[in-house]
Formats: sequence, structure tokens, C-alpha cells
Amino acid sequence: MAVLKVIEVLSSSDKSWEDATKKAIEKASKSLKNIRSAYVQDQSVSVKNDQVTEFRVNLKVTFELD
Repeated sequence: MAVLKVIEVLSSSDKSWEDATKKAIEKASKSLKNIRSAYVQDQSVSVKNDQVTEFRVNLKVTFELD
């Protein structure tokens, strides 16, 4: 029987929400093993001078415990 754990990860990118998500998973995979899935819980942007300057994501990352 597998035991799974869920953690919350925040990430940002100046390109897109997809890029912010990829960065979060790449960084999390350096310290977590057996990542099974990620759920995008929330998305937001930072705006400066009427322009989007940063895309932000809040992820729920699920991984299997050894």
C-alpha cells in the first residue's frame, strides 16, 4: 500500500503560468522523490505600469513516501 503526502509549493515566472509550474516541479524534484502529481490551486499575476510582470502559481504537489 502506498502512502502519499501533499505539500504546497509557490512559484513565479516572467513568462507564463506554465513556466512557473514547470519551475516548481523541477525545483521540488531535487529534494522530493516519487512525485505523482501537481494540482494548480491558484494563479495570480503581478502588474506594474499596466503590464503583467510576473505569473504566480500555488501548487499542491503529491509524492509517495518511502
